Amino acid sequence: MKNLGAELPSDLLVALSQADLPSRLGQAIPLITIDAEGRPHPMLCSYLELLATDAGTIRVVIAVGSGSARNLETRGVATLVFIDHERTVYVKCRAAGAPLVDGVLARFALRVEAVLEDVAAEWEAGVHITGGITYGPAQSLDTPEARATRRLLRTDAHRAR
Repeated sequence: MKNLGAELPSDLLVALSQADLPSRLGQAIPLITIDAEGRPHPMLCSYLELLATDAGTIRVVIAVGSGSARNLETRGVATLVFIDHERTVYVKCRAAGAPLVDGVLARFALRVEAVLEDVAAEWEAGVHITGGITYGPAQSLDTPEARATRRLLRTDAHRAR
């Protein structure tokens, strides 16, 4: 495991900027929180639901009342897992402040605390990931849900529940 520090590397910052969102739809990113029993609680996000506002902050929009939302509100920690044919990176985060709620969606600001790159062991030489986690069909950016998600990711105002 290679420690890349407490900020997103430039390629992940670009990937999470939504600058080229249509080309990233269909790719899934595991978000792992900790449940009430101390067990890992996974969910899959898409690039639609994530936005890096800078190298140290990632916004994530998820359903209000979901297990992941409850876990983030209660325990405040998460790991995002980026898997593709080039590399695997774990981004360990801590929720910063209360979520911004808009209807059925909650936006959490995640502060990046550590970025770890999975490096092949010597005995794994030549072995590599051949692809990431994908899904289909990719969602449309024209749906009301996609528009609401993107709007919530970009708003800087705080709303009461």
